[in-house]
Order: sequence, then C-alpha cells, then structure tokens
Amino acid sequence: MKKLISAAFALAALSGLAFAQAPAPAPLQTPSPTYTSIEMTIDVNRPAAEVWKRVGKYCDIAEWFQIATCTILSGKDGEFGAVRSVANEILVGKTELSYVYTQPVREGVRYNMYHGTLEARPVTATTSKIVYTLFFDNSNLADQAAKDADTARRRTQFMRGLQNMKTLAEGGTLPPPPARGGR
Repeated sequence: MKKLISAAFALAALSGLAFAQAPAPAPLQTPSPTYTSIEMTIDVNRPAAEVWKRVGKYCDIAEWFQIATCTILSGKDGEFGAVRSVANEILVGKTELSYVYTQPVREGVRYNMYHGTLEARPVTATTSKIVYTLFFDNSNLADQAAKDADTARRRTQFMRGLQNMKTLAEGGTLPPPPARGGR
C-alpha cells in the first residue's frame, strides 16, 4: 500500500499536479468548551402517538411551559427551519415523535451551542415517556458551583414543563403558572 501511495505522489509530481493541503480551520470562539447535557424524563399513561398529538406541536410550548404566547415567526409550524417566537428557536430536526431545536447566534454574545430535544418515546402499547434533553456549552460560567446551580435551575424549570405535558397528555388541567420573569 505504501508503494502505491508513493507511486501516486510521484506520478502527480511528474505530471505537474499538486495535492492541495486543506487550510487549517479558524480558531474556536470558545477554545475550551465544556459541553453539558441534561436529560429529563417523565412516565405518561398514554401511548406515545397520543402524547405527541397533544403536546408535540412546535408552539405547544406556550401551553405546557405556561408562557404568554408562541407564534411562528418564519417558516411553517413543524417544518425544518421554522422559527418560533420563544427565544427565536429554530427547528433543526424531527421525527414522527420528536423534534430538535436550537437558538440562534446573537450579536455580542458567545454562542453556547444550545439545543433542545423533545420526544415522546413508546414504552408499551399504552404507556410512554416524555424525554427532554438540553445540550449546551457552559464554559462561560465562573466555576463548578455556578455550573451546578445553572443545571439545577434548568432541570427544575424543564421538569415543571414535563409535568405539565404529562398532565395535559393524560387529560388533566394545569395548575396556575408560578410567578416568574420569563423562561
């Protein structure tokens, strides 16, 4: 094999061909990222398809996260590239029972690779679980204590959303939203 590769380079040199070396990639915006994922699940006493039908539309987040509104700013609800008004989140992936979104790069703010995945996963013919996974770079936080506090805050906030999705999917009514200042 070595002889074959050497012969190819020799032939290229004799015929005047040059192999271009790929340019080095640009430096990373964040030289030492610390990618973090938070997976949260909740069991639901409904089939996954029914759960998804009830809570899986891209703007259903307004109901189960109990925020004022969600509208589609561009694109079409449920299609790749749809942008919802909640943090200008962009739909970047989907399956029959899931979607993946990201948040856009903002001027003057370090991009943290934030992605969220919401999925209704079948467990049995009559039960399922809702899985919500967050993925992001938290290297901008001061220390491990700040990272732990951020993870705990996100987990609390999104587990409340999961509980609300379970309640809605099982036919219940949501409690009043807590007093807070946004997502």
